[in-house]
Amino acid sequence: MATRYYLTLPDPQRARGSDTAFAFSAHGADEFAAQLQAALQSDALFKRWRAAQEDPDEVDAALGASDPQASVSGSQRDLRIDLIVTTSLPGSVFKHRLRLLAGSGWELRDVTAA
Repeated sequence: MATRYYLTLPDPQRARGSDTAFAFSAHGADEFAAQLQAALQSDALFKRWRAAQEDPDEVDAALGASDPQASVSGSQRDLRIDLIVTTSLPGSVFKHRLRLLAGSGWELRDVTAA
């Protein structure tokens, strides 16, 4: 079952993960949406992150799940960016990818069934 997440990046310049190898490089709502969508539809970001861990074999493989049907749309409102994400990924996987990309620079506004 898919879930719809309503997110805000209050300060897009600060919505960057702590490691630039995995963090958003986007500028603008459409780019943020596209990068997050790619991170959810594929396990490529997870694989790069896992390879960088001290003991990659100890990383929970379930964090590598992907959702080829995931979709993300973005809109700019003043200085903030609002994202609407629809995915069937478990919340823990979704949040892990978002923390890699945006660090703590995001706010969850609402969650609904899609």
